[in-house]
Amino acid sequence: MTEPRRPVASARHTSILIAIFLAMAAYGAYLQHAAGSRPELVESRGSALPLYLGLILMEWGLLRYVVVGLKKTGTTLRDLLGERWGSARDVARDAALALVFWAVWTGVESLVDRALGPDAAKGIGSLLPRGPAEAATWIALSVSAGICEEAIFRGYLQRQFEAWSGNVAVAVAAQAIVFGVSHGYQGLRNVLTITTVGLGFGALAAWRRSLRPGMLLHSWMDVFGGLFAPRG
Repeated sequence: MTEPRRPVASARHTSILIAIFLAMAAYGAYLQHAAGSRPELVESRGSALPLYLGLILMEWGLLRYVVVGLKKTGTTLRDLLGERWGSARDVARDAALALVFWAVWTGVESLVDRALGPDAAKGIGSLLPRGPAEAATWIALSVSAGICEEAIFRGYLQRQFEAWSGNVAVAVAAQAIVFGVSHGYQGLRNVLTITTVGLGFGALAAWRRSLRPGMLLHSWMDVFGGLFAPRG
């Protein structure tokens, strides 16, 4: 019989983290409303480097907050990461798994887009990288998001929700909802799409018992989406 999961942090610590994400969602909704008739969420105003650097600091700051909460229960970040890589073959296996998952998600995404219909949210094309310096910093931001967000959502929150509910499926769904809502700046339709992504990442982490494939995939999806997405 599998031993029940124990909470990885206090309820207060987790509540504060979720409140931060809800505040981010509220601010995102405000930006969507404030954009008015503009097609883009924000107007393009010079270099995006300060924004990217600030987001990198935010990602690692949130992960630092999580690590502080883990310490109080004797949990480590390594505990959340799961199965470790022992050889180059392990890395190649997880990279291949991430690519397969990406290919499957590409097909699922088109079905989700059809089901949800046209996107009425303001675009974020003005926030995407232009030029070598912004592209390089975007890659750093994408890798930071892949590492930090997988550790926070599929590691910390998924484990915490599983401990509270005693059910893996509930935990996967709950973290996916928080993940989707935290991207509220992209509009309701994209929140639903991103929630679906979160479900996939959560299922992958639970099945693989490791965050590493998800970190690889998350980083790649963000890199690809930023460097190759159409500009406004």
